[in-house]
Amino acid sequence: MLKDKVEMLLKEALAKDESLFLIDFSISSDNTIKVVIDGDKGVSLQDCMKVSRAIEHNLDRDKEDFSLEVTSSGAASPIHMPRQYKKNIGRKLKVRTQEDTYEGNLVETLENGIVLTWKAREPKPIGKGKITVRKKKEINFSEIEEAKVILKF
Repeated sequence: MLKDKVEMLLKEALAKDESLFLIDFSISSDNTIKVVIDGDKGVSLQDCMKVSRAIEHNLDRDKEDFSLEVTSSGAASPIHMPRQYKKNIGRKLKVRTQEDTYEGNLVETLENGIVLTWKAREPKPIGKGKITVRKKKEINFSEIEEAKVILKF
């Protein structure tokens, strides 16, 4: 019953700000509620607080003993949803598929996948030495096992 109530409150809270969306939601056996959100423009501390308050202020602590944690999807967290790729256009990603691993700049999101580009050094067709070539790869969402943003410091 707690799960249904929290899901309803969570949907209502996210409906108030359509730039936010749910990544993960769970309730453990000891009533620890964990909510992970992301946003088209990122997630601020205030966004997490709004969602937390929308849930916490509508649950009765006298009836249910619970703890609540609302967090954003971390910068080093894997990308889970197609909607997350759009906000990362222009960033460098590491994408692992069953066949291979690619590192490149996310240049476009498609209806069914993403497009990565990168530079690679390859042997010249004639003669000795190498040349730099631009590579481009379309990857379907269904092929992606894991994708992460590569952070530069």
